[in-house]
Parts: sequence; C-alpha cells; structure tokens
Amino acid sequence: MSEKCVECNGKGYSVTGTAKCPECKGTGKSKSVDFMKLSEKDMANFLKNGSSCSNCGGTGEIEERDKCVACSGKGIFYKCKVCGTEMDRLYDGDEVCQSCAKKQIVYKLDNSCTLDELEVGKMYHATVRNIADFGVFVDLNSNLRGLIHSSNMNGSLEVGEAVIVSLKEIKPRGKMDLVPRKLKEYQTIELEKKLPVILASEMPQMVGKKVKVQGEVIQVKQTAGPTIFTIADETGQVSGAAFESAGERAYPEIEADMIVAATGEITARGDSFQLEIQSLKKLSGPQESEILQRIEAAIDKRAEPYEIEFMVESEVLENLRPIMKKAAKEIRKAIIKSTPILLRHHADADGMTAAMSIEKAIIPLIKEVNGADGEYYFYKRAPSKAPFYEMTDVVRDIGFALEDVARHGQKMPLIISVDNGSSNENVAAMKQAKVYGIQMIVMDHHHPDDVVDEYLLTHVNPAHVGGDFGMTAGMLCTEVARMINVNVENEIKHLPAVAALGDRSEAEEARRYIELVSDKYTEQNLRDMALALDFAAYWLKFNTGKGIVDDILDFGDHTIHKNLVTVLCEQANEMIAEQMDVCMAHVKSQDLPNGAILNVLDVENHAHTFTFPPPGKTSGEVHDKLCKKYEGKPIVTIGYGPDFAVIRSKGVLMNIPQMVRELYEEVQGGGVNGGGHLVVGSIKFVQGMRTEVLSKLVEKIGSVGVE
Repeated sequence: MSEKCVECNGKGYSVTGTAKCPECKGTGKSKSVDFMKLSEKDMANFLKNGSSCSNCGGTGEIEERDKCVACSGKGIFYKCKVCGTEMDRLYDGDEVCQSCAKKQIVYKLDNSCTLDELEVGKMYHATVRNIADFGVFVDLNSNLRGLIHSSNMNGSLEVGEAVIVSLKEIKPRGKMDLVPRKLKEYQTIELEKKLPVILASEMPQMVGKKVKVQGEVIQVKQTAGPTIFTIADETGQVSGAAFESAGERAYPEIEADMIVAATGEITARGDSFQLEIQSLKKLSGPQESEILQRIEAAIDKRAEPYEIEFMVESEVLENLRPIMKKAAKEIRKAIIKSTPILLRHHADADGMTAAMSIEKAIIPLIKEVNGADGEYYFYKRAPSKAPFYEMTDVVRDIGFALEDVARHGQKMPLIISVDNGSSNENVAAMKQAKVYGIQMIVMDHHHPDDVVDEYLLTHVNPAHVGGDFGMTAGMLCTEVARMINVNVENEIKHLPAVAALGDRSEAEEARRYIELVSDKYTEQNLRDMALALDFAAYWLKFNTGKGIVDDILDFGDHTIHKNLVTVLCEQANEMIAEQMDVCMAHVKSQDLPNGAILNVLDVENHAHTFTFPPPGKTSGEVHDKLCKKYEGKPIVTIGYGPDFAVIRSKGVLMNIPQMVRELYEEVQGGGVNGGGHLVVGSIKFVQGMRTEVLSKLVEKIGSVGVE
C-alpha cells in the first residue's frame, strides 16, 4: 500500500525560493544550438524566437528546493499490506515488508470473492468438500470449488479437513486445478471483493447489484428456511437473508447489537428489498467505533421529540418540560433502534389512559420502522394490579423477554412504567431488571423516593418540580405522547380528562382538561368511561383488554363505545350499591384529637370479597359517601384486612410514605411497607401485628394538621 506524503503533497521536496539560472545566466536563451538535431518546425521557431534554455525552460529562473524530511524525498510512503509497517521501497514489486516477505502468504477468501479475485500461483485456504477416485474437491469459499487431482496428491485428506492449496491453473468454465501445499510458516491475509458500501436508503437503486452494507444488527430471526438478519445504519434498516440449510442458523456467531459488514446482492420482493447475504462479519476496533458513532449521531438527531404547546396552561407541566422531552426522546430512540418496548401500567382508569396515550403514539412509529407486523415483535402492554412494580411483574417480564431473545433474536426491552414506579417498593424488581440490562422510564404521580432514580433512564414526576398527585399520570403521558408523535393529538385529546375524573383529581389542570373536550363529551360521559375502565380492569386481571379498552375509550365504533360503557357502568354501579348496602352498617367512626373524623371498616369480614369493587375501591366508595355525610369536615377512612390497610382522606395534611417509614421503625416485627400519594395510599404488615400497626397509624393520623 502507498500513501502520498502530506508534507510535500507527493513531490518529495519543498520550494524555498528562486535563483538565476546558472546555465543561461538569467537570459532564458540557450548558448549554443546543434542545427543538425533541429526539426524543420524547431528550426523555424529558432529563427523567429531564438533557442530557450533547457535548464530553466526559458524563464531565466530556477526553483531552490529542500528535500522533504518526512518522506526523504520519495513523495510517498509505502506500507506493508500485511503488518502495516512503513517501508522505504517495494520489495520484489510486492507491497510487503522484508520481514513478512520471508513468510509465505496464504489468502483466506471471503464469501463475496469470485474467480476475479484469484491469481494463478498464489496460495489459498480451503476445506475438503468430498473425495473422488480421481482427486479431492475443496471449497475456497461458499462460491468457489476446485479439484486437487490425484496426480498432485502426496498424502491422504479427509472431508472437512483444512488444507492450503496453490492455484495451478484456471481452466475453461471456471474449473480450478489446485495443488496442496504444506507450510511450516505462513501469513494469512483475508481477501474480500471490492464492493460499493451503500446505505439502507440506497437499496431501491441497487437492485440486482452486489454491494456491502455496514451497520448494527438489531434482530436475528430464524425461519423454516433462511436466517433473517435486520441491520440498521444511519438511514434505515436492511433485511438480509442468509441460508445455511433449511431451518439451520446461519452465522451463529452473529448476535443482536453487533456492528457488522454484510455483502451480497440486492433483490426486490414486491414493495420491499432484501440483501441476499453472501458474507457477514463482525467488525471491531476503529471501524466498529466509527460506524457506531455515525449511527448513534444520526439516530440521536432523528429521535428529537416534537416541540409542542401543552394542551392546557400549567406551571407544573412547563417546569417538567425538559424531563418530559428527555423521556419522549428516549422512547423515540428505542423505536428507531428497534428496541422492544414493554409498557407497564397500573390497572385503573388513570394507569390505563396513561398507557393508551403512549400506545397510540408509538405503534404507528413502530410499524413505520419495523413493518406491518412490527407491533407483534416490538411492543407489549401489561397491567400491574398493584400501584408499583411487583416481583410477580418483573419475573414475568424477564421470562417473556428472554423467550423473545431466544425465539426472535431481539434485544432486551425498554420498560416504560406509567402510574407506578416512583416509590421504594419498586426497587427490588428494578434490581432484577438491571441484572439483565433492561432499561426503564417512569412517568408517575405517586410520591417519589430518590433511590429509584438509580435504576431509571429518566423519571417524570410532578413532585420533582413542586407539583402533587393532582397532576395525574394520564395527563403527563398524554402530553409526552404528543411529543413522541404529534399526529395522535386529536385521537387522545380526551384521555387526561378521563384520568382526572377516574383519579378524583382536584388540580386546576383537571378542570381545564375537562373543559377542553366539553364540546364532545360531558363530564358524566368522561366519568362513566373512568368507571367502565376500573370495572373492566378488575375482571381482566393480567390481560391487556386490547379491543375492549379501545372501545371504552372511544377509539373505534362510537355506537359500540356508547353501548359498552352504558352496560359496564350499569353493572358496576349495581355491584357498588350492593357492596355499600353491606358495608355502611359496619363502619365505625370516632373523633381524633386534631378534629378529624376517623372511619374504619373491616373489608375482610364486612364486605363481599373476590368481586367488584375490590377492597381499595370499596374503601374509596365508602369514603365518598362519608365525605358527603360530613361535608366540610376533615375525614379519614381506613379499610383494613388481615394484613393490609387502605387509606383515603380529605382535609387532613398527612404524608403517608413518611408514616410508613416511621411505622416500619417503630413497630418492631410489624413488617410495615407501602406508600402511595401523600394523603391517599395503602400499607401492608404481618397479620399477627395488625392491632399494633393500626393503633400506631391512627395515633399518627390524629397528630397531623387539618385544613
């Protein structure tokens, strides 16, 4: 290999000035002329103009030059194509240094190589394919096969054995005559066909041509026939097919996340294009780094979220804008990189509206990047029964993710957790996810604990900017969804209002979101949607309710929506009324030292169990009735069971997460944990310590301030 010297631009010298020509003394004319050597044309020119000095070309001046120190006056550098060492000159006309020249060179052919890359007399690595009476057939690569004739054999070979051969002759129709060689010392050089390196966006213009593609493997999928490798560069994705044998994994050493170079022919398949892979190699070193940096820079630019104005005026939202943009960008980046997305949400009206807003924003983008079936491979939504990421949830998520990695060759997913994920209760599950390299984003309005941020890409929570739980997850996620994909705004515009009513938000933003869609939905319409979601969520359990949830939220046929919400609300209200008839007679009330009215209900023994409404909602419905009964007074309602208590309050300045921490410390052996919002939440404890825990809890509630 040779490189032009940068210092002298390949001339071998630098010009330092000019001087008078010593031959013509600056006249530019020659002193003497041999007329016998002049042509007729030169004679005529001489008689007209005289003779020019051959030393200075008639200028009378010559350049003063200094030999280039960098290249010693050669103008070029020679580098050994084997080891890269700089050389003074070429040895025997070959571009190898003396050290490497002492070793025999054996070429290893890439699968892209054809007869055009072969030279008679050179040596190549080969593998014995089969043995015949007249000789041995060997493969130089997947495309080139030659014969070692029995007359050239000096020993026996076995099928599958590696052998070095020299090319004796290329016969008509590409038949190769090979001779086996035994070498004690040699240097292997990998030889590839020189092909144009193209981008994914250039595929349509290269149909029928052999090319090279460089990028990151984002999926490896084994079919009943070929292995399909999806390779992404800075412009898009290339689908490449490699065939070993039917159903057998091609290039098993290549996995997702690797930077590779793939060579082959571009073919058209309807409206799509495919690379018929002939060679696929993992890249490393500077080449890998350069390609990865180029891809990351392009993706980072493409992932920039939309600049939007929030649907309602809100200081909290404005203060959250930077972190919301970061969340939107990370989600967009995951979609572009074909990272599977797992959307986790609390199974109530607020959690479901939050999740559906994100879902409606990302599915069109996932399909745009990964095709019509992209939703099947790269997206999953899963409800959580508890308002935090439970061990049950994470074990299921990791199990399914590992199955997808094995079955579809995918990356581990990005988990987006909405309406849960902010509290210390999530840490145990988050630690497990981190072991597998799973990244998480949380968008929640429960009271946050700083410790969770150690496990998150980003954390959107109104409490971080002075807001509170009145800014619901449904409100936050709908605005983030618009940053991800602004085109879904009209479709999801009503979701924040449903979330606000479902979570009983009294924030000013809640009123504004409700007014925003008042031309299409009455407040009762929105409230009914929230109740229908809660009712459906109870019966769906861990099922996503795809289709049903869409109909409840009016994403499909409007007539079906109205009829379904009506039926679900009728059934839910009947069951709530029946539950209240049973419960209210067993509510015990007392006045606390701070003036608050405490109401307690044993929901384990004095409410229908294993049916709707569950203990949490039952406690909430009881609390709503008592708020109307004691209107204007501070009220706390506790619905308790053998090992849990649900707390609802109004006008009482509690901090439930702080109370939980204090109870854990003060009630030895109580095993207290839990959390939620400041004034609405739940706690768990060991059954045998129920009396001690609840007594201490009531004592703490009675000592806080009231409005």
